[in-house]
Amino acid sequence: MTICGTDTARTLACRDGNAATTLKLISMFVIFFTSVIGISAPVMLARVFHGKPLYDKVILVIKCFAAGVILSTSLVHVLPDAYDALADCQVSSQHPWKDFPFSGLVTLVGVLTALLVDLTATSHVDGYSHGHGHGHGGEHGEKVGYTRIGEDEELKKTTVVEIEVVEAAEERRRLKEEEMVKMKQRMVSQVLEIGIIFHSVIIGVTMGMSQNKCTIKPLVAALAFHQIFEGMGLGGCIAQAGFKLGTTAYMCVMFSITTPMGIVLGMILFSMTGYDDSNPNALIMEGLLGSLSSGILIYMGLVDLIALDFFHNKLMSSETWLKKTSFLALVLGSTSMSILALWA
Repeated sequence: MTICGTDTARTLACRDGNAATTLKLISMFVIFFTSVIGISAPVMLARVFHGKPLYDKVILVIKCFAAGVILSTSLVHVLPDAYDALADCQVSSQHPWKDFPFSGLVTLVGVLTALLVDLTATSHVDGYSHGHGHGHGGEHGEKVGYTRIGEDEELKKTTVVEIEVVEAAEERRRLKEEEMVKMKQRMVSQVLEIGIIFHSVIIGVTMGMSQNKCTIKPLVAALAFHQIFEGMGLGGCIAQAGFKLGTTAYMCVMFSITTPMGIVLGMILFSMTGYDDSNPNALIMEGLLGSLSSGILIYMGLVDLIALDFFHNKLMSSETWLKKTSFLALVLGSTSMSILALWA
């Protein structure tokens, strides 16, 4: 049985619409600038190291730190918040919310949705590569023509041609693999940003609807650090994907403005409906969207970031020290984001 109980005196003392609005306006600018710093840092770092021997290794370590941040965000921040929203006494005392663990169900839906998107995109990438992998049969015909000539000079020419054909085929295969890897990395970055944007909108709308100055005040500093680490996570993936400058800038801007826009949207919703962050309908929406976002981030963190790099990356398997460094980066990213759960 769910028991509802609140500290009425403290709640009334903390409810101050004017003070809350001032804090929200300050938080919009603070969160925007910290988001820009967080997502730009790994992108700029990648450009500094671009073309240098350590470039691929630095990008890999940054991406492993990013994976730790994303996984911690989903399991320590997003999922518990979604569960708490649907477990609130105003929601969990009603049907159907008290009859079934919807936070877990919607998280599962998020995981399966991310898998479906992954499978669809991978099929598209495979189809693209097969469609561009034909039309090189003339070279084999040339090789056969030479092998039928019995003279020594022609045999030497045949050997040279065979070597050139093999080298050309190997180069095409290598370029095709690199193209497929890049397309996969870009798809991962885009899906990952969608999941993070879901999360950022929820954070922003929740803060925008809140009239509790006691809740908002500590959130401003905590969310600033939150956006720095989450931005570093997404920025690391964007840097590795090798997008063009315009696309990179667009993705960085979208991440940076999403939370402030969510705060504005939350303020508009409160002014139009009177719903604040403790309203049952607001809690239900927060819980469902948070669970969906958590499922997407869990899948992307485990499958497309951690498993892909630690088990299928040739650079990682060939360098023992790099594997250890990457694992430490993963732990550091997870720990840094987890510690922030003390405040936000």
